[in-house]
Amino acid sequence: MIPKSRFVRACEILPGALVWTTLIASVLLSFVRPIWMVYFIIVFDLYWLMRVTYSIPFLLSSWWQYRRALKRNWQGEAERLAGYDDIRHLVFLPTYKEELPVVRDTLRSLSSCAYPADRIHIVLAGEARDAERFRAIVEIVEPEFASLFASFRATMHPVGLPDEIPGKGSNLHYSASQVVPECGLDPEKTIVSSFDVDTIVHTQYFSCLTYQFLTVPEPTRSSYQPVALYNNNLWESPAAVRVSMFGTTFWLMTELARPEGMMTFSSHSMSLRMLMDVGYWQKDIVSEDSRIFLQGLIKYHGQYRVTPIHLPVSMDTVMTGNYWKALPALYKQLRRWAWGVENFPYMADAFRRDKEMPFMTKFTWLFKQVEGMYTWATAPLLIFILGYLPFYAAPDQFRSFAIFQNTPFTLQWLMRLAMVGLFLSAGLALTLLPPIPKHISRPYAWFVILAQWLLLPVTFVLFGALPAIDAQTRLMLGRYLGFNVSPKRTVK
Repeated sequence: MIPKSRFVRACEILPGALVWTTLIASVLLSFVRPIWMVYFIIVFDLYWLMRVTYSIPFLLSSWWQYRRALKRNWQGEAERLAGYDDIRHLVFLPTYKEELPVVRDTLRSLSSCAYPADRIHIVLAGEARDAERFRAIVEIVEPEFASLFASFRATMHPVGLPDEIPGKGSNLHYSASQVVPECGLDPEKTIVSSFDVDTIVHTQYFSCLTYQFLTVPEPTRSSYQPVALYNNNLWESPAAVRVSMFGTTFWLMTELARPEGMMTFSSHSMSLRMLMDVGYWQKDIVSEDSRIFLQGLIKYHGQYRVTPIHLPVSMDTVMTGNYWKALPALYKQLRRWAWGVENFPYMADAFRRDKEMPFMTKFTWLFKQVEGMYTWATAPLLIFILGYLPFYAAPDQFRSFAIFQNTPFTLQWLMRLAMVGLFLSAGLALTLLPPIPKHISRPYAWFVILAQWLLLPVTFVLFGALPAIDAQTRLMLGRYLGFNVSPKRTVK
């Protein structure tokens, strides 16, 4: 491993240090300075209420644009644009230990889009660690699908290449370095999509993507982010998994309504020009989906952005075939997402060296990263647990104070107002559900899908705060996280 500078190491420590300082101080103050803690909790809950209230209009706006986008004939509109015939798509599908049905379903969805499949180049990127399974899958899917696409390539990422960690980022880097130099595609007119191998795209996705690429200013200076749904196996998933995945979708939809401050997440697209300019995906990181956006942002000195695609791509939820095994798997997946905290020292170090990027651009991105990671780790515990600790732990002489007697009622009202976000989420979730499978009782399914939101406080803590604290603590202590592959659909 390359030695880290003191500055980078300090930036790795900072997020976790802020979190642990808050948590430890909250416990200590509840005993020794309970009045201070009460004031802090009131201020924090007010801040959280304002944050929720501020986000609701963006979520509703994004949902409305999503509903409108579903009704548009993007293919027809794209075909009428100048330059449509010149656009090509290059799709990378990194895979490790996924079974044949998962890969086949994804290729089937790509081949049946409204956009002509003979303008889409497919790269199935396997791992030498799973060589036997991967070769068997390629032998089956290549004869079945290769003739439908402009080209079909399979690459196998070797084990033990220097300066990399095993994972999606290193696989993508190797695959791109093998395919791009020989594919002959025009970097200015080629759109690259990096999809999880279980990604089922909307039939109009590539049409909408092409339309946006041909109509936005400087299309090669933008990534393109769709709405991520986790509908492929939603009805078979545990309730806690569903709530967590809906939370992820709603967070992303809120971000899509204010894209000036968002990074890419999970399955998304970008120009081949940008990808070549930054030297492909980094090989030694876990959060390659957001990092590739930051590579573009830094390469172009802040002149890079995300363009929203208000159409869905659907993926699998964590699925192990066993309810109780699914929960640890969900925790690991969310910890991997929270490991996006590794972007903070990368950003801080790169921004420090970049003399051309405006100061406010640097400050905005760094503040958003720290604030987001901090509240992710602390808000659930402060709202649902630590916020009530001073009322139980305070010495008797404080209990007669007016603020001690009135604050519980104040907090109750603040939480009731914040519950608007919960009811809104439950209502919007109903509009995003896939059809109920025939083997599941409809009354039972609707009861469970509504009752699951009662688990929100629990999931908020167990699958929100704790994975974030885990990730930030690991970075703080230098115990770096490797790439964890989440189990998906169980093949019967």
